Amino acid sequence: MSTLKVALAGAGAFGVKHLEGIRNIPDVQVTSLVGRELDKTREVANKFSIGHVTTELSESLARPDVDAVILCTPTQMHAAQALACMKAGKHVQVEIPLADRWEDAQAVANLQQQTGLVCMVGHTRRFNPSHQWLNKRLRAGELKIQQMDVQTYFFRRTNTNALGQPRSWTDHLLWHHAAHTVDLFRYQTGEEVTIAHAIQGPKHPQLGIAMDMSIQLKTKSGAICTLSLSFNNDGPLGTFFRYICDHGTYIARYDDLVNGREEKIDVSQVDVSMNGIELQDREFFAAIRQQREPNSSVHQVLGCYRTLHELEQQLQAQG
Repeated sequence: MSTLKVALAGAGAFGVKHLEGIRNIPDVQVTSLVGRELDKTREVANKFSIGHVTTELSESLARPDVDAVILCTPTQMHAAQALACMKAGKHVQVEIPLADRWEDAQAVANLQQQTGLVCMVGHTRRFNPSHQWLNKRLRAGELKIQQMDVQTYFFRRTNTNALGQPRSWTDHLLWHHAAHTVDLFRYQTGEEVTIAHAIQGPKHPQLGIAMDMSIQLKTKSGAICTLSLSFNNDGPLGTFFRYICDHGTYIARYDDLVNGREEKIDVSQVDVSMNGIELQDREFFAAIRQQREPNSSVHQVLGCYRTLHELEQQLQAQG
């Protein structure tokens, strides 16, 4: 196929990040945009010269000018929509998390195996140049992780998105934000998690979700990960990864990397872009063209969701 035709579902803050990244990728055209509110979706479509706008994913899936779909919709829709895309014969990239239930994650993986379509999950940390720089050295045996210390902090006591706009759905520290770190810890160590523990603070009286959480992970070789998550932190927002290795300490802040003394490490030559979302999308499109399994395929990340399921069971048992 000369030009890949793509539908994007979810015209909110993260959907726009994908659209901005796709503008830099040759031979890819977004032909359909799906959003919850037609007028707002049309505004985004006009900005990115997208011809078709709808509020129904099924309408986009029925179009002959759609080869693949990127899902940037609310968490609770991800698994069902990923299944719908593959049943319609479309390749699909579903934004993190793949699902918020273990059974749904398994169902997506099973259908991918049956159809042979590309099904990729948006675990962006695998693609950020900072984490790629470390991954190359870890794979080469130059570094070994002793501990990853990770902070995922937001100030989100109301239901708003990254642009400060009201959300139509509720975010989740475990199934959404912890998924980034659980998967990255598995990916960087090259091992499955063998021990996982979690505790959480009180639930928000209106949102019904825990606002603070602490998670501990360990692999068979002894590498450990300590993850602190909060929606109550009044300070710098985002996720910051400290890699404590046998030879050096490194701190990754999205696409940027410094050593333990806060000295900047040049990662500009690691990949063709410094934009992790763009690199993620490039991998999705390349896997479709080359008819291969992508990095961050549903099968590669399935172990992450098994661990999240086990952690959820622990939290439920704690009451």
